Amino acid sequence: MAKSEEKEAKPKGQGGDKADKADKGGKAKGKQESKGKQESKGKQESKGKDKKSKADAADTPARPVVPPRMRDKYRDKVVPAMTKKFGYTNPMQLPRVEKVVVNMGLGQAVANPKMIESAVDEVCDITGQKPVVARAKKAISNYKLRTGMPIGVFVTLRRERMWEFLDRLITVALPRVRDFKGVSPKGFDGRGNYTLGLREQIIFPEINYDKIDSTRGMNVSIVTSAKTDEEGRALLTELGMPFRS
Repeated sequence: MAKSEEKEAKPKGQGGDKADKADKGGKAKGKQESKGKQESKGKQESKGKDKKSKADAADTPARPVVPPRMRDKYRDKVVPAMTKKFGYTNPMQLPRVEKVVVNMGLGQAVANPKMIESAVDEVCDITGQKPVVARAKKAISNYKLRTGMPIGVFVTLRRERMWEFLDRLITVALPRVRDFKGVSPKGFDGRGNYTLGLREQIIFPEINYDKIDSTRGMNVSIVTSAKTDEEGRALLTELGMPFRS
């Protein structure tokens, strides 16, 4: 009789274990479902917030984009004046400014590499665009220069930034040069492109004199589509470049 009771007890125990496992599995599934519901609710709420923020941004009026003043001057005044002076019959013949390259050479950076960082920040503040670091292509032992060492920074400006930089250069920066009597007309290369040398970067109002470690010069190259120096000079003169007489 005792053996039969033990045999009967075993299947009862096994059935009880299965029921316990089923209860645990049901609880786990319930927890997973509740977690899934909470996550889906959170995602829906976040999506709703994103939609609201986008809708609010769309409702707020956008700031008016002010076109570059120098570009408007080129279209309204320079084009008619150049057409009248040179007798252009096709609008494609009109010379225009294609790009402006600002280059700052740093020979002292060989001994003091930290000058490159400050030069990058200064050119970025002046032009509104991060410059590229120029590196040496050849090693020169007399100057302790190795291949790949940084020797300067430069930036190429086009479109709106080009026009804005030219506007600030002509109307703000050049008049702040000490004893300024005009720029030299000898900076043309024979193909209508003009290069201007500046001795100090502090003539630009974006540079804080108290925060710079030293004054540095730079070259500004204005690349035009003019075929001759005469056309290039006439173009820059109409834009307001104060050439020395």
